[in-house]
Amino acid sequence: EVQLVESGGDLVQAGGSLRLSCAASGFTFVDHAIGWFRQAPGKEREGVSCIDNADDSTYYADSVQGRFTISRDNAKNTVYLQMTSLKPEDTAVYYCHVLNRSYWGQGTQVTVSS
Repeated sequence: EVQLVESGGDLVQAGGSLRLSCAASGFTFVDHAIGWFRQAPGKEREGVSCIDNADDSTYYADSVQGRFTISRDNAKNTVYLQMTSLKPEDTAVYYCHVLNRSYWGQGTQVTVSS
């Protein structure tokens, strides 16, 4: 059974930092690119960042470029999202997703207060 379990979401003040984790199981982790997405209330889900499996190349949405860093630990089957300089507009439920597969986690809530 495929499982993606996100953790690390919290309430934080603007300017603060959080590190999200996505622990994966049930599939061959090293064979897949993984992405982080987020969905704010009343808005569509949007891509935040992703990391390739072949060369660890990364992508960031313009809104988080320079503030967020994605990484992966293949030995632990885990993807991380280090978030710094958080803004109220970063408030959302954050999900990890196996690209090109229908695998999604349950999400973790990030709330940034002003």
